[in-house]
Amino acid sequence: MEFDTIAAISTPMGEGAIAIVRLSGDEAIDIADKIYKGFKSLKQAASHTIQYGHLVNPKTGETVEEVMVSVMKGPKTFTRENVIEINCHGGLVSVNRVLQLVLANGARLAEPGEFTKRAFLNGRIDLSQAEAVMDLIRAKTDRAMNVALGQMEGRLSRLIRKLRQEILETLAHVEVNIDYPEYDDVEEMTHQMFIEKAASVKKELEHLLRTSEQGKILREGLSTVIIGRPNVGKSSLLNSLVHENKAIVTDIPGTTRDVIEEYVNVRGVPLRLLDTAGIRETEDIVERIGVERSRAVLKEADLILLVLNYSDELTEEDLNLFKAVEGMDVIVIVNKTDLPKKIDLNHVHEAAKQHKVVTTSLLEDQGVDQLEEAISSLFFAGSLEAGDMTYVSNSRHIALLGQAKQAIDDAVEAIEMGTPIDLVQIDFTRAWELLGEIIGDSVHESLIDQLFSQFCLGK
Repeated sequence: MEFDTIAAISTPMGEGAIAIVRLSGDEAIDIADKIYKGFKSLKQAASHTIQYGHLVNPKTGETVEEVMVSVMKGPKTFTRENVIEINCHGGLVSVNRVLQLVLANGARLAEPGEFTKRAFLNGRIDLSQAEAVMDLIRAKTDRAMNVALGQMEGRLSRLIRKLRQEILETLAHVEVNIDYPEYDDVEEMTHQMFIEKAASVKKELEHLLRTSEQGKILREGLSTVIIGRPNVGKSSLLNSLVHENKAIVTDIPGTTRDVIEEYVNVRGVPLRLLDTAGIRETEDIVERIGVERSRAVLKEADLILLVLNYSDELTEEDLNLFKAVEGMDVIVIVNKTDLPKKIDLNHVHEAAKQHKVVTTSLLEDQGVDQLEEAISSLFFAGSLEAGDMTYVSNSRHIALLGQAKQAIDDAVEAIEMGTPIDLVQIDFTRAWELLGEIIGDSVHESLIDQLFSQFCLGK
């Protein structure tokens, strides 16, 4: 498959020691050679070597940059095309000058994710591996990175291909039995074969779906909202978990007027931490807007950290907060244990019901370890399963696995109802096609475009 030559900046914008402009396509080496001056032509350079030289504008003869140029000839590259990586000085002006010079001499600016898209279209990786590239870039914790690495290395792909092959072999056996119906027991054998294979495939699908809850948490993070009355220590809790002074902490109630967002890694659990304005009735217009925003984010939360004041009795406002989070995953934090006790902890446990209660003094950095342990235990029962587990973390994959399992269930139900075998095959074939969509063996072009458009430019 032949494409034009694309180029993009592949390192983050801003000041830095090195920036990289990447080219990919049949003419990548020719285009780079037009603007390169060094000890020898890039066309003569051996593959997978790096050459020192300068970039020169061929029209004016002006030296644009001092560079190191990596030459990689296809098919042994990420895209299976000729690839050039120009290493120049970091900085907005420098890297943009290099990119503009490359574009002026025959390359086209790459679309978001187009390098990885070409790797997929050229058969270098399948669709699930391509999606793992972006998961790897966005990983917020070591665990999330390990899951993405496993998927990028093809762990999920191999399992999906194995399941599809099992389904395909079963369909082939059934076709043979239908074509040669001389034996009296052929229909019974065919139904039995379907049920046995369906049970085997369904077991694998259920196992993958069981990992999806943890995998999705690792990939996307938990939307975690800190709530409580004003001045109970919500901003102090944010600062303790982030280990930085991100939020303003004062003794004045209502200081936090808006939702503050921060990512934090709590024992391998990525949290998208949201510190909200204290929820209370107020006449202050600005604070009231903040309270309404707090109520809005509450509805979208995966985890609630409800903070109470150790030195205050439980109020009607506190009890209303307990009612507002009924049915959600909640950890109750009784803060300010360094102050005289006024709260009735028995009353707190009654209001919390089955939810975990942790006492802290954030001012003296006490109780934070217990809180982190409670968060980890709530979602991962203390730890993840074995490191060689195949985790499913992508929402698209989870949905397709669920649909494939439903198709298998429909096939089994049809067999038990005595449905003709050729109709049962339809559901089994449907499961095979749905699994194919995960790895890109059967997927629409519009979906491919949509997936890769979410990638960052230069990847």
